[in-house]
Amino acid sequence: MARRTSGRIKFPASPKDILDLVQKVYEKHIKDGAASLLRNLEGDPWNKIGKDLKIAQAKHQEAEEYKRKMEEAYRERDRHLPRFSDLLRTAAALLKAMFRANPKRLGEWGFEVDDSVPVKKANNKE
Repeated sequence: MARRTSGRIKFPASPKDILDLVQKVYEKHIKDGAASLLRNLEGDPWNKIGKDLKIAQAKHQEAEEYKRKMEEAYRERDRHLPRFSDLLRTAAALLKAMFRANPKRLGEWGFEVDDSVPVKKANNKE
């Protein structure tokens, strides 16, 4: 004989899934009208959320559009970075050659120069 469970309810975690589920419940509540079981909730909140739900859904769509634009802007930016990195390395090499005796002068161009003595890493292969 099959064992009956108490019926665990899975609640959505993502904002989009929450909005989608609220929309479904709201539509069912409106469709049922006066017979809706959700009218038994104190203050009848389901009749009051329609406007707020539309605002939240519009803001979600706006946020998704900004996210798409942000990703597009990052891709556009990233197309230029390799050229800029190469140019910086070339400029630093030239300036370092010109100021061989005092590489700290590269700081005048905004470069950060670390002239500390590098520490050798201990070899743990014994």
